[in-house]
Amino acid sequence: METILKLNNLTKHFGPVKAVNDLSFTIEKGNVYGILGPNGSGKSTTLGIVLNVVNKTSGEFQWFDGNMTTHNALKKVGAIIERPNFYPYMTAKQNLELVCKIKNVEHANIDEKLEIVGLLDRKNSKFSTFSLGMKQRLAIASALLNNPEILILDEPTNGLDPQGIHQIREIIRKIASMGTTILLASHLLDEVEKVCSHVVIIRKGVKLYSGRVDEMNASHGFFELKAEDTTKLETFLKTNTAFGSIKKEEGLLIAFLNEPMESFEFNKLCFENGIVLSHLNKRKESLEEQFLQLTNQIS
Repeated sequence: METILKLNNLTKHFGPVKAVNDLSFTIEKGNVYGILGPNGSGKSTTLGIVLNVVNKTSGEFQWFDGNMTTHNALKKVGAIIERPNFYPYMTAKQNLELVCKIKNVEHANIDEKLEIVGLLDRKNSKFSTFSLGMKQRLAIASALLNNPEILILDEPTNGLDPQGIHQIREIIRKIASMGTTILLASHLLDEVEKVCSHVVIIRKGVKLYSGRVDEMNASHGFFELKAEDTTKLETFLKTNTAFGSIKKEEGLLIAFLNEPMESFEFNKLCFENGIVLSHLNKRKESLEEQFLQLTNQIS
């Protein structure tokens, strides 16, 4: 698969603070990647480095095949890393025409990009009349004007109402379906889970996980349990290698699986060992639960 962006041991210090610490990952063509982490984890700094607006301290990154300068490579990149900044007294179309002039690209596809973000019917409306969500959608249209191979978005739904969030996410899916690679930074677990195929989780500049979102959710899950004899059930779980950690939560025993096991198999096993269950529910760990386990690794 074609590599769009590769980071090798990228590091950025701001005085004594390590904003990005030895970060390495690869972006492959045709996927939607999320850089996920709490606020202050180094997401925006990482994007700033690869977009040449922040100087790295050490490490390397390369765009595409690595045989072109970053300046030339960025001509194939679309990015929004700050709040939309257009002239309020100009229309949407006039603002995009100005962006075309700055980027030295043709005006011909302005209507096409406005159609993608659902603003074609408002192309002659002044920017000052736009809601925050519409302003963000216009910014996405402007980032698409050079037909980029990759679109980079920093917290694309920040500050938006639920309707605006839904619209942006639908637009991201639409753009991805057209073959554009997308890299977005977000602190919202729900956002990454709904729109991304791959995720890089970072905290305090350190990578904690990199891979497919569905593989991150590929744990064996856990049982929520209650029995007439809780002590006997807990002892049985702790001596069974099929289970990992056991915890008590709101009157239930939570037993995490080390290997695949269905509810009916476990119920039968308990019955054979003289344990009668009054509650049995199998669940998968959500991305949120996985994320919290990972981010708690660093104090």
